[in-house]
Amino acid sequence: MTRRLEVLGAADVGGVSARLRAALNGVGPAILPLEEPPVVRARHASGVAGAPGAPALAAAEHPVPAEVAKNVALVIETSGSSGVPKRVALSANALLASAAATETALGGSGQWLLALPAHYIAGVQVLVRSIAAGTSPVLMPPGHFSARTFAGLVDSIEAPLKFSSIVPAQLARLVDAAESDEGVRDSLRRLDALLIGGQAVPAALFTRATDIGLNVMRTYGSSETAGGCVYDGHPIGRAEARVTGGEIELSGPMLAEGYLDDPELTERKFATDAGHRWYRTADSGDVRTVDGVVTVTVTGRMDNVIISGGIKVALDRVERAVQALPGFQSSIVVPQPSAQWGQTSVVVTAEAFGDGALERLRSAVTEAVGRAAAPSRIVRIGRIPTLSSGKPDRLSVARTLAAEPSGEPQQLPAG
Repeated sequence: MTRRLEVLGAADVGGVSARLRAALNGVGPAILPLEEPPVVRARHASGVAGAPGAPALAAAEHPVPAEVAKNVALVIETSGSSGVPKRVALSANALLASAAATETALGGSGQWLLALPAHYIAGVQVLVRSIAAGTSPVLMPPGHFSARTFAGLVDSIEAPLKFSSIVPAQLARLVDAAESDEGVRDSLRRLDALLIGGQAVPAALFTRATDIGLNVMRTYGSSETAGGCVYDGHPIGRAEARVTGGEIELSGPMLAEGYLDDPELTERKFATDAGHRWYRTADSGDVRTVDGVVTVTVTGRMDNVIISGGIKVALDRVERAVQALPGFQSSIVVPQPSAQWGQTSVVVTAEAFGDGALERLRSAVTEAVGRAAAPSRIVRIGRIPTLSSGKPDRLSVARTLAAEPSGEPQQLPAG
């Protein structure tokens, strides 16, 4: 049994919400929200070439199937950190199980402020939770993220429980504004929970947020788990976690069906063990149970590792050490080839840095991670590019740096 797959422009949040409701109820087609309609002719999911007003994928080499399995309600397209498009197929049961787990974890359904795009799983989940709760989300206007606009919209929420979901870059703007503006700070404190996901939250930023009284909560999950399923290190709802061969695996009713038209990837990433389906996250970490409480600790991506001088270096650990230093909280660390060591780590920042910065970074990273992890240089760019999910586009940055190698701290134009 199959159902039609409809491609939507995510900018029309009302349209996405209405069609999502129909998909969840089983009376409408499955939906694939995309960032924006392409300017080129492409086949619409209904099979009609160049259907007027029908958004579709700009990449002709990745055509959208006209139909999907009957139980699929939503398809999320994500490139992740590799840049290779993946289409994650999620059932209504998975989406609603995730929403129910969040409601339980937060102490009620409440009302949500949507500050993320509707083609991103965390944005869609705000819509799913609102549909399940019978409430209407408050919508951030499109364009530049304004902390003061966000704070003003928090004040407009009328429900007793108030929630929002954002990424670390947005949190940084909120904290900057709240630290200097008492009005913004008071408004943000009215949120009963401010979920932070999409990537690891720098420890220094999280501390600044809690110091000013924000009810921030770190979430861990992905499109393959219908969004966050681990809150502040603890699995929510019926989610389970384990470690196999150093890799974190997640299980529960919120798991995706797999990837559209990619059975090999589905088989590789989803495994069944004793009747339980598990999603292989490719994240390294630890899962411990003490007095019945499960705690998940993520240490980094298993594929974000370099070999420097014959020693394995986890770049996520390097990045955490760098972000702990003043002036580098929003920096990223990317790999670069080295004639001497094979590979080295490079710090990339959009902020100015002074003399001696590289030496301070090298000292801090050596102490925290090891000598082989010490960055070889610092590069300043006009802005750090991001993926549609809000995560830094590390692959793009690494490619830009590789095209303009240098052994000294330098400045590159904005990408």
